[in-house]
Amino acid sequence: MPQPESTHLPAPPSIHALVAIALALLTITLYMREKYPLEATSLLILTTVLLWFEVYPIEYGGARVRAGDFLSGFGNEALISVIALMILARSLETTRALQSIGGVLAELWKIRPQLAFLASLLTCATLSMFLNNTPVVAAMLPLLVTVSLQAKISPSGILMPVGHATIIGGMATSIGTSTNLLVVAIAASLGMRELGMFDFALPVFIVGSVAILFLWLVAPRLIPERKPPLSDVAPRIFESRLRINEDSPAERKTVAELLALTKGRMRVTRIARGELSLMKLPSTRAKPGDFLHVSDTLENLKQFERLLGATLLAVDTDQVMERDRPPASDQRLAEVVVTEGSVLDQRTLDASRLPSTYGLVPVALHRPGRRPGDTRQYVSKLVLHAGDIVLLQGSSQGLDRLKRSGQVLVLDGRIAVPQVGKGSLAIAIVAAVVVLAAFGVMRISIAAVLGVALMLATQVLTWKDVTAAVDRSIILVIVASLALGLALMATGAAQYIAQLYVALTNGLPVSIVLAGIILIMAFLTELLSNNAVAVLGTPIAFNIAQQLGVPAEPFVLAVLYGANMGFVSPIGYQTHLLVMSAGGYKFSDFVRIGVPLQLIMVPGMAIVLPIMYGL
Repeated sequence: MPQPESTHLPAPPSIHALVAIALALLTITLYMREKYPLEATSLLILTTVLLWFEVYPIEYGGARVRAGDFLSGFGNEALISVIALMILARSLETTRALQSIGGVLAELWKIRPQLAFLASLLTCATLSMFLNNTPVVAAMLPLLVTVSLQAKISPSGILMPVGHATIIGGMATSIGTSTNLLVVAIAASLGMRELGMFDFALPVFIVGSVAILFLWLVAPRLIPERKPPLSDVAPRIFESRLRINEDSPAERKTVAELLALTKGRMRVTRIARGELSLMKLPSTRAKPGDFLHVSDTLENLKQFERLLGATLLAVDTDQVMERDRPPASDQRLAEVVVTEGSVLDQRTLDASRLPSTYGLVPVALHRPGRRPGDTRQYVSKLVLHAGDIVLLQGSSQGLDRLKRSGQVLVLDGRIAVPQVGKGSLAIAIVAAVVVLAAFGVMRISIAAVLGVALMLATQVLTWKDVTAAVDRSIILVIVASLALGLALMATGAAQYIAQLYVALTNGLPVSIVLAGIILIMAFLTELLSNNAVAVLGTPIAFNIAQQLGVPAEPFVLAVLYGANMGFVSPIGYQTHLLVMSAGGYKFSDFVRIGVPLQLIMVPGMAIVLPIMYGL
């Protein structure tokens, strides 16, 4: 349907609108500058908005808008939903609930690799319809590297397509991403009907199916073979040391008795007493302070530690101070891959300063290609290289800081010690939340908050897990963006930008206008937070629809879809850096896949949306 004729450019905006537009441009500029933390930029924009409208209040909707109105974002229902869903997603990480799904896929990879690749794409896309895609990607990456190498398929042809599949899946439902929740809430506040969970899934199913086929059949052929840092296929065997403690079951026991405590499963490669190495005779007795050098899987090492009452340590004892140890209720484990040029690359564990910098204690080391039990050098003295995996133990806050530093690839962040047997319960609670919201029994905000309460009541999560799950940068970005979005609406700036866009696209088919909106949003989301892009773009798209005299839904959905299409740049989406590190990709690899994917998604949505809404 062609647009109505409109040959005149809009009248110049008011001073308030110019200020709002200037603040929006400033926000875009600062969000693009990596040297400024997102939360710092968000707080700056928020305080600027508050000061301006406190001094110069305006009228909007028949009432005076003052500074306090711009703080309403802290109580926004969409923000509450985002926080609650982040906490629910954390439960699947801490309980490793997704590992069972990965196990089924691993079996299929052994039989039909190509079919298993398609199943992996569809499974990850489906999971991302209901979960934040970060835990989905984090759970699947190690598995996919292992099974692809076993099947003699390049991991680089698999990891990025799976990462992109989670983004496509996340577009399909109102809870797929925090971006979707915000767009739905803002559009409803502007007078559009509130979209249900699956109300905009059909376009994603239609266009996304073509995109998934591209990721399955074409994308792996476009990416040069890269060597991922995590490239060994055997079960990970960690090397570590068990320190014998006073008054522990292992004190004064002989080697034979120690092995008996572990039912003969522990393999001791060396016994160290100070600078001395003791003979591994069955009659040799362990004293407090002795170190048993052992090699085994993570699960077995932690079991040996418990059975012997020992302490698992990979670094020298004098590095580990009491202040570095979190309380027992906040003990977490993380598997960390050393990446090239990172803070751990070309350093020993003793020289890493992880305890003093992050409060994290290295407890074991896995080196691809290193023969388990190789005792020529102490674990703590080995020079680390890209691809080594260090097992760290410490507080959730320390792991958060390490993860945010971007210095290493954290495979399993904030895993409670121990946290077993709760995975099925976590899945059941998350599923119940989704079902209640999907069938309209409860609003997603209410269902999600009740789900968090149930997680705490059943001890699937602790309060430490809850606080660790909440990302302050996301909260501040959302609140600042909501405040700026209100400023754009209240000052008439959104209406002015909409009038300008309509004038510039005068006479073009609606499908081209929609394609333009999607492209602009997709371009901005490569540079900014996708939440910020969505919040700023929604009122403008709503006004564009009003200017054209057409339904607002397809234009709002154009913003929603476009803000999620961060395919081209490694910084376009939060999971890309995780995929980039795990797959050994280069920036150009994202362009090779992202550009064709955009050429599928953008025109596809621009064709399907007008047909669905009769435009």
